[in-house]
This record gives sequence, structure tokens and C-alpha cells, in this order.
Amino acid sequence: MNDPTRRILVGRIHGAFGVRGEIKLESFTDPPGNLLRYQPWIVRDAQGRERDISGARGRAGGKGLVATLPGIEDRNAAEALHGAEVYILRSMLPPPKPGEFYWVDLEGLRVVNREGIEFGVIDHVFSNGANDVIAVRGERERMIPFARPDYVISVDFDNRLVTVDWDADF
Repeated sequence: MNDPTRRILVGRIHGAFGVRGEIKLESFTDPPGNLLRYQPWIVRDAQGRERDISGARGRAGGKGLVATLPGIEDRNAAEALHGAEVYILRSMLPPPKPGEFYWVDLEGLRVVNREGIEFGVIDHVFSNGANDVIAVRGERERMIPFARPDYVISVDFDNRLVTVDWDADF
């Protein structure tokens, strides 16, 4: 959680928008426009090549953001970024308020139930529309609603442990 070099996936480029080099950008931040506040970006293309980008500007678009990136001047250059992922360093995020945390900080924490049965570690967290869900990888994958205190009893960052009220057979 406190690793300043840890990268966080915050967006994905879905292709070109128009002919002047603008891109369609899916933001994983809440609200989506916050993505533009966290710069520089580390942009990794489909071949795994990375580059740092500062100075991205954008606006809300139909299903995400429309952005301009320095050095991307035409549609072909924008299309070449299709599928690229946008990362930032964890240290760029403001510290969470007391009692709050970022989803990314849950990744890697061990998960046990009330009976002490180990389920594995949190792989990722996502929203299914109705609630947030922790995806736990262990001997098998479990999807546990992140509903406190109904299913998630405690989150202990010091011991890197999440305790849940969840049947081991479910």
C-alpha cells in the first residue's frame, strides 16, 4: 500500500476521435475526469512499450473522455495507441481520509472467514452496479460482496488481512 513506485491502472485508450489526433479514453477514476489531474502518465502500448506523458488535456465525451496528448498530432498516431493502458504511480493519489482507502490498497491482502479458513488474496475489486465486489484468488476464485459489516467484517492493513462473514463452501 505504501510502495511509492507501485503503478495503478487508471485508464485505457480505445482509439482515435476525429482526425486531429484526439483519443477516446476510458477512465477508471471516480469521477472519470480525475484521470486528467494525475500526471504524468505511464502509457503502455499493446507491445509492452512504455512512455511517460505529461500535459494531457481532455473533456467528457460520449462514453468516456476525449483527450489530446503531446506529440499525437493526427488520427494515425491516435489509432496507434488503441488498447494502450494508462498508469500512474500510487504515490500520486492524495492520502485517503481516516477510515477510508483506495480499492487498489486492498489488492494482495489475505482473506479469511470468521472460522479462520483462508480463502486466498484479493486480486482486484470491481463494481457490478449493485455493489462493490472483491475477487479473491486462492484454491479457487471467490467473488465476495464488499458490504460492510454484512460480509466484510474488518480490514486490517497492519496485518494485511480482511476478515469476511462468508461460508467456505460458497
